[in-house]
Amino acid sequence: MGPIRVAHIMGKMAGGGVETVIMNYYRHIDRDRVQFDFIIDSDSTVVPMEEIEGLGGRLFKVPPYQHLGKYQKALGELLVRNAYPIVHSHINTLSVFPLRVAEKAGVPVRIAHSHATMGKGETKRNIIKMALRPFANAYPTDRAACSRYAGEWLFGKKADFTVIPNAVDIGRFRFDAATRVKMRAAWGADESCCVVGNLGRIERTKNQAFLIDAFARLHAKHPKSLLVIAGCGSLRKELEEKARNMGLADSVRFLGQVADVSALYQGMDVFAFPSLYEGFGMALLEAQIAGLPSVVSNRVSPEVVLSDGCRLVPLEDGAGAWAREIWAQFEGGKREATASEAFERFDIDGASKKLEGFYLRLREGAMR
Repeated sequence: MGPIRVAHIMGKMAGGGVETVIMNYYRHIDRDRVQFDFIIDSDSTVVPMEEIEGLGGRLFKVPPYQHLGKYQKALGELLVRNAYPIVHSHINTLSVFPLRVAEKAGVPVRIAHSHATMGKGETKRNIIKMALRPFANAYPTDRAACSRYAGEWLFGKKADFTVIPNAVDIGRFRFDAATRVKMRAAWGADESCCVVGNLGRIERTKNQAFLIDAFARLHAKHPKSLLVIAGCGSLRKELEEKARNMGLADSVRFLGQVADVSALYQGMDVFAFPSLYEGFGMALLEAQIAGLPSVVSNRVSPEVVLSDGCRLVPLEDGAGAWAREIWAQFEGGKREATASEAFERFDIDGASKKLEGFYLRLREGAMR
């Protein structure tokens, strides 16, 4: 008997945190027991096809959910043809659509996974979320979430769901002095330069426009400062133009999609995370493992605030308050040693074994 093959509904793959999490699990799970297939929207822009196929997975494209009739038809045919025992959907409130199709296709185990919540500044998206959230429990047989915070938001405080943490390879992110020297040399930053970093999709929810405003205030007083932003997204050109118009073209670096993000954290002095909302906050976890002082939005899940070097600053306090706190963290002058016990539950080796057990238990229960 071969491995259980789980169909992961990913939506549009664009190099975001959810894809990073699922790929981390895929690399570390026992693929002789559990295999992954990826069902993605046809307009996906960042797709690790070679790696997926090299690990034994398969990739299927379906029309984007915005074309709902075509999406449901193509997905239904795919699920029936491959007779999946488990479908695991990662598209938050939108999971109502693929899981309804999966129920009609006779898939015995249907998992809805909450990776996010809701925040201000996205009126149209929030209307859709609020319209779909009442149906979040209609079609899944089982529920999962990246945090208690995200799970309770989507499924309700009394709902039964399993927390599957956004796990990482902890050893890969720990502070490394040699890598720090290399990264700062590449950026032209000596040790007197304050390097502020941010990593994530360049979208409104990640709030990099606010970060640029805060950095402008910091740079006005400390002109050797540098802001590095890693990631792709629909707002990149707009934010590049914003930086140019503010006279910061040389001091705000857009790095695009970076293969080895662990090296980036080594070169930074302060990690800034001004998200409008987060179900968890993968990049913040990685930054803390690297020992980085972090200045963080008060709208991030408290479950990811794991070190004393994490400073929560309300977005309502404004860009000036963020600039002052970033500089205060830089002047502190030391990276915090990471305590292994604080991050142990996020270690990918242990977490992948738990995910494997989760799938096997669900499959066994469905066969009874």
